Amino acid sequence: MSTLVLELRQGDLMVVNGAPIRFRNRTRIELTAKARFLFGKQILPPEAADTPARRIYFALQTAYIGSEEERERGLEAARGLIAEFQAATTSNLASAMLDRALTAAEEDDCYTALKLARRVMRHEEAVLGIAPPQAVRPTPEETTA
Repeated sequence: MSTLVLELRQGDLMVVNGAPIRFRNRTRIELTAKARFLFGKQILPPEAADTPARRIYFALQTAYIGSEEERERGLEAARGLIAEFQAATTSNLASAMLDRALTAAEEDDCYTALKLARRVMRHEEAVLGIAPPQAVRPTPEETTA
C-alpha cells in the first residue's frame, strides 16, 4: 500500500477508525496503513443532517467511520433513506447515483459512496435553493467529476 500525506490546519478535525482527533497546530501526517478516515469539511455533524440527502450522507458517513456496531446500523439506515429518497425524487440522475452509492457501501467502499452522496446533496441544494452545510464542501476531484 502506498502512503497518503495529509496537511491539516490548527483546529481541524479528523476521524480515524472511529476515533476523533482534533489538531492543536498545523501538521502534516502520513497514513501508512489502510484506515477508515474523514477529515475537516468532509465530516457532516449530526445537526447538519437536516435534508433527505444530508441524512443519507450522514448514514453513509456512520457506515464508514463509526464503530463496528454503528457501521451496521448506518448502512441499514442508508438503505431505508435511499429507498425513501428514490420514491420521492423525479431525478433519474440522483436515483442512479444513490444506487451506485448503496452498491459501493455494501461492497465496503464507503468513501466512494460518500463522494456520490455529496453529489446528490449538491443536486438537492440546487433544486431546493438552499446553501450547502458549513461542514461539507466538495473535494477537488468532485468539482471535476
